[in-house]
Amino acid sequence: MKNVFVCLAFALLVTAGTAAQAAPGDGGKLTARASELTRRIAERTKLSEGQYVKVRQLNLRLLTEMAEARKQFSTDAEELDKALADIQMRYEWDLACVLRPKQLAAYDDMKQTFTAANVR
Repeated sequence: MKNVFVCLAFALLVTAGTAAQAAPGDGGKLTARASELTRRIAERTKLSEGQYVKVRQLNLRLLTEMAEARKQFSTDAEELDKALADIQMRYEWDLACVLRPKQLAAYDDMKQTFTAANVR
């Protein structure tokens, strides 16, 4: 349970730079944010070119789904928390399928040391 909370907190911190409510026209912002997130992950985990592309797609899907969940559950905090936790769990599972064990360990370390001060 603690790990799910850490993952959720990490995702929320990472997406803090995006607009709170993403409209359909905000695809450019989400794409730029997904690229930035992927770049940060790639720096720590030494992704191959193929992995970079896959992780970028995962990040774009993560940010899009989170924005949609925020819009859909804007009035129900409990349902929003459940939806965000589910999205984060799927993201972590899919990411684990892309990364090698050493890369996954580096990513987990990055999540543990990630703080609000790192987001700007």
